[in-house]
Amino acid sequence: MLPLYMVTLLLLPWIPAFLSKVTTEQEFTVLEGDTLTIPCHYEPQFASYVKYWCQGRTKEFCTTLARTDDHHLVNPADNKVSIFDDPVQLVFTVTMKDMKEEGSGWYMCGVEIGGMWSADDTTFTNIKVIHGMSAVNSRMSGAEGGSVTIECLYSERYRESEKKWCRSGDWRSCLSTGSDGSYEDSSVAIRDDRTRAFTVTFKKLQMKHTAWYWCSAGQQKIAVHLLVTPKPTTIPPVTNQSFPNLPPAKPITRETWSNHSPMLLSVVVCSSVIFLVVVAILAIKFWKMHKTDRVPREVEEMKAKFSGYSRDAGDFQSGTVFFLNKESQDVHVY
Repeated sequence: MLPLYMVTLLLLPWIPAFLSKVTTEQEFTVLEGDTLTIPCHYEPQFASYVKYWCQGRTKEFCTTLARTDDHHLVNPADNKVSIFDDPVQLVFTVTMKDMKEEGSGWYMCGVEIGGMWSADDTTFTNIKVIHGMSAVNSRMSGAEGGSVTIECLYSERYRESEKKWCRSGDWRSCLSTGSDGSYEDSSVAIRDDRTRAFTVTFKKLQMKHTAWYWCSAGQQKIAVHLLVTPKPTTIPPVTNQSFPNLPPAKPITRETWSNHSPMLLSVVVCSSVIFLVVVAILAIKFWKMHKTDRVPREVEEMKAKFSGYSRDAGDFQSGTVFFLNKESQDVHVY
């Protein structure tokens, strides 16, 4: 069984990690040859303290790569490792360029506290540098009839390799770049800039283009899904049609109204005369209809008066009818 002091020595490097007030992601993965930026967050009381970035698994055996108080860096952009502190946002960032596979390992964000009894505030992260491929977006979408561009990334060792774009499940559909690093037809264009990225552009999307595809460089490949959505139906806006041959409309003014008054008066008079004539014709027609209806009524009244006699109709064959009073229509038969 290990002595107590040996266990203490083994756990001592990890004690600051448990009490750390500096935070970052536990792991980063980057393609070989790419640039990686790591944000390290800290507490407000450390805003004015020195920050540093080092490579190693423990503080005692950590190789310092960048410090915020290193004034010998004339142009940080030219260095493979640079550090920048933003005390307003309470974060310092470390940028590592042109990553190599041998650069994989443990790194540490640190705030230098100083003093015998005060340990630095630190946190560790694991960086993995891989060779292979990746895609900026593994899922892309576009509208029918439009265009879309997929960007595929590859590591440095595949710079001169042939690049391919294939429909998943159908290797006969693969499109390859030539010696100039490009391919183009009526629907697809592939461009390899030889700087660890190549793009695939669909010029005019169709619904049949929805599928899984492969970006390929050398023996490496990465899957990308393309979704084509139906073309949106839009109603054309209503526009005011112009008629260049027609004169512009004139506004109605007191002068124009007075000029047209005689004509309007004539129209009103004619309309009134026509209306009166129509009314008169209708009145005469109704009066004639009422007059013709009186004769049947008088006949019916006469029949009613004669109904009081029980004699046969033959008794009146030699009779004479006298209408003595036109108004009362009294009838006497002899």
